[in-house]
Amino acid sequence: MKKLLVFLVVLVFSGSAFSQEIATKNLKKHISFLASDKMKGRATGSKELDKAARYIEKHFKRYGLQPLGTQGYQQLFEAKVTRVSVPDSIKMAKNIIGFLDNNAPYTIVIGAHYDHLGLGTFGGSKDLANIGKIHNGADDNASGVAGLLELARYYSRNSRIENFNMLFIAFSAEELGLLGSTYWTQNPTLPLDKIHWMLNMDMIGRYNPDNGLAIIGYGTSSKFPEIFEGITSDIKFFRSNDGSGGSDQTSFYRKNIPVLFFHTGGHEDYHKTGDDTEKIDFKALKSILELEVKVLDNSMKQPKMDFIWTN
Repeated sequence: MKKLLVFLVVLVFSGSAFSQEIATKNLKKHISFLASDKMKGRATGSKELDKAARYIEKHFKRYGLQPLGTQGYQQLFEAKVTRVSVPDSIKMAKNIIGFLDNNAPYTIVIGAHYDHLGLGTFGGSKDLANIGKIHNGADDNASGVAGLLELARYYSRNSRIENFNMLFIAFSAEELGLLGSTYWTQNPTLPLDKIHWMLNMDMIGRYNPDNGLAIIGYGTSSKFPEIFEGITSDIKFFRSNDGSGGSDQTSFYRKNIPVLFFHTGGHEDYHKTGDDTEKIDFKALKSILELEVKVLDNSMKQPKMDFIWTN
């Protein structure tokens, strides 16, 4: 009996310790699923992107996040798809939204887009010789979605009640012009004036030590210098003041919300058929998420953040 009790105690504490850490095996699982050939590049309006949405929703449910879409976890909207040599069409798209309710007055938004270019048959592919072939989008942006899901797991199971709520949003139709995040900020399922700040992850899987990790939006609040004070990492990172440009944080910046955009930069496989899972640097990806946890934790020591225009 004593041995059984010791085993159970060890099991409980090991499970608790696991929930307090960023787990590389989870990151590998998520990216391998989302960027597999079976997902056919997760094009907006495709059945494969719907499958990705169900995958994200399943994990939000598993982590006990409350649905905060307009239909459960889903927020549906129309997206205009421009295809090569095919007339424009309207496709139904959906953001997937989960809420970690800590009964706090303000909320941190954590986002990443889960769509990609499909077979490259609509605008955005840089691999014109391979139009019609699968663009898996492991870095862009299965890496960001993996980060989104792992942060959702971490904060929902860390045995603490934070000073802020957290809203996790997987945006659709980013590749068509930030359509999902634009739609959410124009039709928010949480009042915009209740948002502390927004963290966005897009292409965080191909860390280059020569360039480092870009953290964009550092100048959008006077509080970010204090939040970053004393933060260190085993990866190199640099901060840029601009709040707009390139990804879904721009939609929040345009609504006067402080933002940080984590990004490991462009590479030779960007928007091409070679953006595959085996090229992801999982060790660096884990370090990036650990850095984000430090930033998030420090931001929760602040009152509601002020906003600064940077351009």
